[in-house]
Amino acid sequence: MLNFRKILLLAALLLPVVPAYSQAGKQRYQLIAHRGGVTDSIRQENSLAALEEAANRRYYMIEVDLRMSSDSVLVTHHDDNLKRSFGIDRSLSALTWQELNQLKNRQGYRILSFEEVLQHAQGQLQIMIDLKIRGNHPVIFNQVIALLKKYRLYEHALMIGTDEATPFFTGKIKLSCTRKQLEENIKKPGYSPSHYYLFSGDITPEDAAWAKKHGILAVGVLNAWALKGTDSMHQAQLQAQRLIKAGLTCFQVDSIFEQFFQ
Repeated sequence: MLNFRKILLLAALLLPVVPAYSQAGKQRYQLIAHRGGVTDSIRQENSLAALEEAANRRYYMIEVDLRMSSDSVLVTHHDDNLKRSFGIDRSLSALTWQELNQLKNRQGYRILSFEEVLQHAQGQLQIMIDLKIRGNHPVIFNQVIALLKKYRLYEHALMIGTDEATPFFTGKIKLSCTRKQLEENIKKPGYSPSHYYLFSGDITPEDAAWAKKHGILAVGVLNAWALKGTDSMHQAQLQAQRLIKAGLTCFQVDSIFEQFFQ
């Protein structure tokens, strides 16, 4: 049987691909490619091929899942368990970079180091980091900042953080928040709107206006995993319309939904 994501991919193939740019070449929306770029039946999530296709389609940014090998090398891969990608029932964080670097599945996918991703993104794509490293690791987190600066990707970088890492990254990189979290953060000493961004799939016109008033970036979200039922493409289209009507111009999306942001 086809799984949910395969059904969505097959449905997307039947619909026309529409770039997120007008015919005049001017950008209408800034799209952030979820899970490392344009993923489909031949390009796997967090793969070099997905990244390159996102650059070809002129996405603004890619979202990558950041993890760490057992010898503290930063890598990009969604799952901690390697079974879905490589058929190995082991934790990524239990293997060294040398061991991870030798893995390759039938589609040719291999795990990329974070630095390799930044090398290929430089000058083409900005970076959103979904931090999946648990705990507080100041030395490792300083490496993240240093690498972003090295490849000139620090200024516009965004992060989906963790509770443990929030104290370290606050004021160093924009962190995702709900409106409720933002309203709480505004009351804290040292608050700046440059420290955070509003990030949700349910941003209303009121939320968007509130964020704009306070100088806070608002990013809408449209991800396949959050959709249920057999009419998921229709749900996605309606959600995209709601986010656009809310006045948003920046969206983090699965690439199969880019057609809804003409």
